[in-house]
Amino acid sequence: MRLSRGSAALLIALGLGLAIALTCPEPSPAQAPYRGPLIDAHSHLPNLQVLDAYVDAMKRNNVARVLLLGVGGVQKQDVEWIAAAAKRYPDRIIQAAPIPDPLSPAQADKLDALLASRRYRAAGEVHIRQVSRRIDRRTDDPAFGQVLEVAAKHGVPVAIHAELTAEAARGLETALQAHPKAMLILAHGGSAEPPVLEGLLGRHANLMVDLSGMHYLRTPKLASETGPLDPAWKALIEKLPDRFLMGIDVWAPRLFEPATLNRLIEWTRRILGELRPEVAEKVAYKNAARLFRLE
Repeated sequence: MRLSRGSAALLIALGLGLAIALTCPEPSPAQAPYRGPLIDAHSHLPNLQVLDAYVDAMKRNNVARVLLLGVGGVQKQDVEWIAAAAKRYPDRIIQAAPIPDPLSPAQADKLDALLASRRYRAAGEVHIRQVSRRIDRRTDDPAFGQVLEVAAKHGVPVAIHAELTAEAARGLETALQAHPKAMLILAHGGSAEPPVLEGLLGRHANLMVDLSGMHYLRTPKLASETGPLDPAWKALIEKLPDRFLMGIDVWAPRLFEPATLNRLIEWTRRILGELRPEVAEKVAYKNAARLFRLE
């Protein structure tokens, strides 16, 4: 039987299609978001009026606890606001002792008095280097060293904001080496590239990294709102799964709108879902629970 030219062309096309289907498997479906428990290991209160909105979002999105940090001296009411929040929601709020000025000669004594109350599971956020506020403090200053020693004495980690350059990274290493019993949490990934952090984490067991504020609204970010987790970040987190914490880093009143909170937390869960399940659980919950002595 002779085929018309059109029929022959159709059979050839069908054959090519079958060959492509056999050699090119279907793309795997997108990974499901992480749905397990989550601890927000880095957030702030701009006032007490936003607290209920955030706790409502926690309930909607299975966020078990939130660490409330001071804002490096920007807000004078941090101690009072954090204490009031913990009183209102004792099962939700983890208190951090604010450190307004890490180079003040009186700061170590003030921190010692706060930590002696045993209400606090962390200290900070300490602003070491923040370009937008023109802050660039020396980590080898004796006053800062005393702050770290006080935190070590009480067994609480210190969250620091240090936007790393080569020089700033060397300064951070000096502090880590000089105070090996002090645990530091480098906020926002230190605005650094994964290879820099891998070296720091490899050399210093008293350093952890939080991934707070690295969402689609900020720079640097782990991923766009709908795009995949950056491959270099994914590789580093999965290589060192015990060294990372997840945080939302809400700080401005506009971020406490219910729709915005939902988007931020949904983005966080989507990114965590790209990690291996056991890694996601550590970064989302287990590492923070261990570090802040919640279990």
